[in-house]
Amino acid sequence: MKKNGLLHPELARCIAALGHGDMVVIADAGLPVPPGPQRIDLAVRAGLPGLEDVLAAVLGEMQVESTWLAQESLDRAGGACPGWYSRHLALTPRTLAHEDFKRLTQQARVVVRTGECTPYANVILVAGVTF
Repeated sequence: MKKNGLLHPELARCIAALGHGDMVVIADAGLPVPPGPQRIDLAVRAGLPGLEDVLAAVLGEMQVESTWLAQESLDRAGGACPGWYSRHLALTPRTLAHEDFKRLTQQARVVVRTGECTPYANVILVAGVTF
């Protein structure tokens, strides 16, 4: 058995297979998952697991060069990045309308659904390189 890092085999495999520029969506429970990207559904019940815990676990394994947030998530946070974002990412996110965000998810390699029930608690992580 693996001792640390991501223990979920599908999620660990997907992150290991990412190339430069590939996108991973960490999503709340309500974000529709389009046909195309692999869906990894971690939701157990409302709030479990939370987006922030899943984001922290993924960031421990993935090199991120940029991110996307729906403008609505910043609007809900009074114009700033949501707390869950600021606690884990020092990158300035690119923003777009929520409907455009949903369209962009069609290009992702994987959409990871959490049990998060906070509106607009979704982020697209764009893979970078470690060299």
